[in-house]
Amino acid sequence: MSNTNIRTIGILTGGGDVPGLNPCIKQLVVRASQLGIRVLGIRRGWAGLLEYSPDTPEAGTEFVRPLDPSNVRTIDRSGGTILHTSRTNPSAVTYKDAPAFLQDSFADPSKKVDFTAHVLKNLTHLGIDLLVPIGGDDTLSFAARLHQEGFPVIAIPKTMDNDVIGTDYCIGFSTAVTRSVNFIHALRTSSGSHERIAVVELFGRYCGETSLVSGYLAGADRVLISEVPFDIDRLARFLVDDRRANPSRYAMLTISEGASMVGGDMVLRGEADAFGHRKLGGIGAVTAEAIKKLTGLGIIFQPLFYLMRSGSPDSLDLMVAMNYANLTIELIGQGQSGRMVALVQGRYTALRLDDLKGGAKRVDVESLYDAEAYRPIIRKAEGMPMFLY
Repeated sequence: MSNTNIRTIGILTGGGDVPGLNPCIKQLVVRASQLGIRVLGIRRGWAGLLEYSPDTPEAGTEFVRPLDPSNVRTIDRSGGTILHTSRTNPSAVTYKDAPAFLQDSFADPSKKVDFTAHVLKNLTHLGIDLLVPIGGDDTLSFAARLHQEGFPVIAIPKTMDNDVIGTDYCIGFSTAVTRSVNFIHALRTSSGSHERIAVVELFGRYCGETSLVSGYLAGADRVLISEVPFDIDRLARFLVDDRRANPSRYAMLTISEGASMVGGDMVLRGEADAFGHRKLGGIGAVTAEAIKKLTGLGIIFQPLFYLMRSGSPDSLDLMVAMNYANLTIELIGQGQSGRMVALVQGRYTALRLDDLKGGAKRVDVESLYDAEAYRPIIRKAEGMPMFLY
């Protein structure tokens, strides 16, 4: 048995799916069972705890799933999350997103309501002593809220954008970069055959790290990131020169979904989600059309998007996901909570949730990017972490 009073833990996954979530869940369950700790999986992220009603527990099977070593035995072989996910924020719920049994709580249907107290009530009703949320900065911001309310939490950072502050690495990043590099190289055959300029748009939200690292590793001619607006005329001239210098007469450009032209804005669409974010995506198509118009050359536009986060995890994401789970169980056994597991300078550690600031990481342009040539440039490698910042 563990040296703690924790008898039941809950696990949930929030935000976008990434490879590595299922291995993390499995390792958490296996290690917890070895300590005699029961595990409940909360389905659909924070939505599961928002939509669960203690007054109708028979409906709980839709939102709560007991987990044990036998029913997670093979899940580490696949991507995604068996617990499903959502972008629900229980501290800011709209009338239309609230379950019917909570809609009477809205004095004004045009305003959002904070249902944190309801979530805490459900955690108590389910007998959960400690919660392990796995997610990005949005998901973990509500985890920090629960911690502030006095509920035990140990958070695990997950996002293919690798933009959670405090940790060098988030589950999902390596696989996303590996996928992107492979697809960029595969696209070279068509680009070269038709002597075109290829524009590859990548997920990454407001952080350009996926475009920076993928473009760097794949040897893309030019790389556009969210942190540096680009001049479309200068970019077009660069790409024409790159194509001319290539014996196969093609050029390759990666662009982050959060990139923007000088004097322009990010391309956004749809309504804001529960955390205030609208969907990004489309700057690649706009840029490809502008390059075609300016150069008169043929263009291949390829958004990778969900292909970056689909399928099984690579070995690095397996390693980190499983060790984040191991560290989480170690902390539980020590009676700790209010922590986020992390990698800092290549070493596993646990950071205090109280010490973590909100928001997300950004690319260190001064150290890693040539803002004039639109290319990665590693000005100093000595002493840098594996993923450079």
